[in-house]
Amino acid sequence: MNLSYFIAKRISFKRTGGFTGTIHRIAVASIAIGLTIMLISFMILGGFQSVISEKVFSFTGHYQVHRFVLSKSLEDSPTSKDSYFYTHYPNFDFIKHVQAYANKPGLLKGDEEVEGVIMKGIGPDFDSLSFSGSMVKGRFISFSDDGTSSNEVVMSTKVANKLLLDVGDRVTIYFVQEPPRFRRLEIVGLYETFLEDFDDKIILGDLQTIRVLNDWDEDEVGGFEVFVEDRRKIDQYAVQLYDLLDYDLRLVKATDKFLQIFDWLELLNNNVYVFLGLILFVASFNMVSILFILIMERTQMIGILKALGATNKQIRKIFIWNGMRIIGRGMLIGNALGLAFGFLQEKTRVIRLDPENYYMSFVPIYWDWPVFIGLNVLILIISTSVLFIPAMIISNVNPIKSIKFD
Repeated sequence: MNLSYFIAKRISFKRTGGFTGTIHRIAVASIAIGLTIMLISFMILGGFQSVISEKVFSFTGHYQVHRFVLSKSLEDSPTSKDSYFYTHYPNFDFIKHVQAYANKPGLLKGDEEVEGVIMKGIGPDFDSLSFSGSMVKGRFISFSDDGTSSNEVVMSTKVANKLLLDVGDRVTIYFVQEPPRFRRLEIVGLYETFLEDFDDKIILGDLQTIRVLNDWDEDEVGGFEVFVEDRRKIDQYAVQLYDLLDYDLRLVKATDKFLQIFDWLELLNNNVYVFLGLILFVASFNMVSILFILIMERTQMIGILKALGATNKQIRKIFIWNGMRIIGRGMLIGNALGLAFGFLQEKTRVIRLDPENYYMSFVPIYWDWPVFIGLNVLILIISTSVLFIPAMIISNVNPIKSIKFD
């Protein structure tokens, strides 16, 4: 057996009591608490980014492709499904799904209130599965097979509450055009994203209704929403999509259209990285301090080992092995606590949030295993590396003086 490792085991806190045992426990606790906090931080950060991003993308796709116009009208100009982009996008493997849409502003009239909204027309190709996470009541729109328009709509709970409406009610929407037109709509579902850009003004209706109102042909739509396989590569895929566009179409990334949301998420990233740096610094400082204390307490032992012929390298390994055992035990406890918290929060959602400020009603959890593994490796490398700093003073210990040390 390795002599240094054997001695390190003999002086571990399980085999010693009093002051040494207390120091070992403090060291283990500092590593465990630091790792637990970092794991929870990355779980929650990843949860925020994932939940909010998916809410945005489920409404708009990762990109929007529409007609290039100079006006700032809320109403879309028509583009054809026979465009080069729409007929050739299946040739690109990174494109997961493309769906057609059209926007048309109008005035929604309840029994007592009037609310300005934008009716977003969608069709059977709409990714209702991605959107289902935002549905809170009722069902999604049913589209007819014969091409006739449906008068069913899904609106936000915020708009419904303002107009004192609920699922099953009928409401009238007026469209400002020549000649003015209106439609009687049935509310079949309510959604809630807690994002003002959507909840305040967007209602979902049938794309065919907007075609009829705008006198468009059957192949004309307001634009296309594009979903890709890996949303982390949005900037990279955009370069390839630009080459696919017709001369009169433009590509808008969702991350640019809702820049304030994604900038806020990026700011959260920076905060966590600063937090990570501080915790690593504190953990490293604690390990150096604790190992210094352990070396001071074992000064007599160091002197005796030197007198018996042990080399400085062998004695340094004793304390490095001891420190690594402390780090390993602390990381094991820290991982157990952090992952247990994530599991309980994901299953019970016991920690709630104010959706008005955080865009969701509970603390989300995201399991990013590569990040968790990388975090463990980073702590192990840094904490182990700093162990060599206090261990270097062992070479300066005088055997005669240290044996007399009390």
